[in-house]
Amino acid sequence: MTEKKWILTDVDNQVWLEKFSASPSDVGLNAPGAGITRKVFQGGLADGVDLIEINNGKLSVSILPTRGMGLWKGSYNGLFLGWNSPVKGPVNPAYVNQVDRGGLGWLTGFDEWMCRCGLDSNGAPGVDTILNNEGNPVNTSLNLHGRIANIPAHYVEASVSSDNGGTLSVTGIVNETMLFGPCLQLKTTISTTLGSNRLVIRDEVVNLKGGPSELELLYHTNMGGPFLEKDAKVVAPTREVAPRDARAVEDIATYDTYLGPTTGYVEQCYWYDLLADKDNRTQVLLRNAHGDKGISLHFNKQELPCFTVWKNTQAEIDGYVTGLEPATNYPNLKTFERQQGRVVNIPPGGSYSATVEIQIHDNPYGVADVEEWINSLQKTSPAVVHQKPHAKYTPNA
Repeated sequence: MTEKKWILTDVDNQVWLEKFSASPSDVGLNAPGAGITRKVFQGGLADGVDLIEINNGKLSVSILPTRGMGLWKGSYNGLFLGWNSPVKGPVNPAYVNQVDRGGLGWLTGFDEWMCRCGLDSNGAPGVDTILNNEGNPVNTSLNLHGRIANIPAHYVEASVSSDNGGTLSVTGIVNETMLFGPCLQLKTTISTTLGSNRLVIRDEVVNLKGGPSELELLYHTNMGGPFLEKDAKVVAPTREVAPRDARAVEDIATYDTYLGPTTGYVEQCYWYDLLADKDNRTQVLLRNAHGDKGISLHFNKQELPCFTVWKNTQAEIDGYVTGLEPATNYPNLKTFERQQGRVVNIPPGGSYSATVEIQIHDNPYGVADVEEWINSLQKTSPAVVHQKPHAKYTPNA
């Protein structure tokens, strides 16, 4: 295997490459159009945002080191990957006041195809109890979905190798740290192989503290058209599914089916406990109404045991989108998730790893293959569909 690496950002050693490009030809491979490039936005709320594009010849994805190594947008054989948010980003975190509007300020920067929520917390805004610098319990406010998506990476590296017929990778390191508080480090590698329909996200979260740390990690993966449309479906091997609240109960009969753009629609969330195979592998699929386009997520249920579907089929101008969200926990207030035993505890110097693979399907055969795998697993156990919020998943249910 031949491999070349380039350090694009290294704050500790004051390394910064404002413009960069690499291609498979750097390791002796011929793949016209494929490669890795970098640019920095200027002007508006995007001013100073670092963007790295990774293109395998068919699949192109924009990575945002400035926004916690999230995935901004992408395309596959001409199919748009992402959604049309009323937020026209990417937004520099310097312009995001996360405590605004009762802890909902995170939404002023939200327009990514995939962003991580976490790391210390990833759920609803509210109050948690922590120990302060004097060792006394005090109440603290948690903002929606945590901080990691609004923290810039301090180290970024690009790689091109001949492995697997040609592999393009971007690695980033992001620290979510403070004195007398959480000290967690995210190291992520985002990779794809030449000409494939796949993107792999490999994450490791390290506890940098001398004592134990809590972790909540969620992959907020968001899709609009052409995959999301009237009568599109989410297909998942389901052990249990439950509505989050009274609003989700209203459409529990069609929890797996989507409306077209609907003015005045109020979001709905459904909590899933997924089935997995003997190796703890599972996958979920969003497919369009005709079943000829789809996006599937593949992950290990032991790493990411919880799965949430967010349905937000409001008018296009307001953000017509659904979120498929594998996670370590459900995005409730952290106090409830802790009570349910779903908050990860990492020992001093320890780490927690998770991998998510995204596949894009642009023909009915690829969609059918994923559905067949899911349906085969579903035959091993009937799905339990709770008709109202369940105490295991929803506070005060």
